[in-house]
Amino acid sequence: MNWDQLQLKPRIISAIQRAHLKSVREVLVLSEPDLQKMTGLSGPDVQELLHAAATACRTHQPITALQLQRGECRRLESGLRLGTGCPVLDQLLRGGLPVGGVTELAGESGAGKTQLGLQLCLSVQYPVEHGGLSAGALYICTEDPFPIRRLQQLISEQTSLRSDVPPSLIGRLRFSDNIYVEHAADLDSLQVCLSRRAALLLAQGRVRLVVVDSVAALFRCEFRPDDWLERNKQLLTVSSMVHHLSHEFTAPVLCINQVGHTYTHTCLLSSGERLSPALGLAWANQVTVRLMMRRLQATVSRGDQSSALRRLEVVFAPHLARGGRDLAVWREGLRGVLDPVLAPFGPDVAQQEMVLPLRLNR
Repeated sequence: MNWDQLQLKPRIISAIQRAHLKSVREVLVLSEPDLQKMTGLSGPDVQELLHAAATACRTHQPITALQLQRGECRRLESGLRLGTGCPVLDQLLRGGLPVGGVTELAGESGAGKTQLGLQLCLSVQYPVEHGGLSAGALYICTEDPFPIRRLQQLISEQTSLRSDVPPSLIGRLRFSDNIYVEHAADLDSLQVCLSRRAALLLAQGRVRLVVVDSVAALFRCEFRPDDWLERNKQLLTVSSMVHHLSHEFTAPVLCINQVGHTYTHTCLLSSGERLSPALGLAWANQVTVRLMMRRLQATVSRGDQSSALRRLEVVFAPHLARGGRDLAVWREGLRGVLDPVLAPFGPDVAQQEMVLPLRLNR
């Protein structure tokens, strides 16, 4: 670190060098009294040093309330959302996933988490007026192979799912060309992918959605129970990377997570089930929005198709109330279940979804 770049007084720079402080991070982790003892500087000089060090670490300039009101800060487009392609789910999420922040989607195996991840990879490619962000997606697999056949099926059924979009517009979109797939076999490769590959694609404007499927797999296989301290350090490193990507490039990040039944630090759902997403409180404190997807006992039928009933619930979010919606997985993707007995959302939404009539089998 070249201390001359901080434009400090010569006596402050000399004191820093005598104390063998080599970086601004070393300065910021020390308290003001400790810095005074180490450097021999006065209180005002130490405050000046701390202010200069904090300014040097700042990635962006502060944003004023007036700038937010005028919409002059693109990286804080708080009203912008990435739609799911399903009006019922968008109603639950008040438009979709927020572009600034990390959204966690947790659930048991077979609940439909990857289905929603794939659907978002297609939805992000639509123009903003149709709930997209006019860009591609980066899908990072950490455990299972990428479901290419299911993606191809979803692409072929887009005209059926997105009846709100003109078919001519859907025909012009080259969906498969704009989905970049990476496989990370360990934490090192995941961090390289996030810091290099993802950052490059976002900077070039090629993608504006990052999906990590799943975030827990690598941590569960690489660490023993007594390695919790190192695991938490690595977890915070990955969390810092995904938050930086989301805020730097105004891109939503979806982290798919696993769950387990537990009696402590539980996540109590509306059904009374106690499910806890993997990675504990260290990870829970890093996510902006937590969603849970469950597979219910009932099944629904529509024509020649049948699907296990699912439920997507909001566990916590700064802008959403707790709630949930029932849904099912069809050939064209995830749709809200609009049987009047199950979820009476009204005729307008029912007409958009076009999933009636349904048969409920318990």
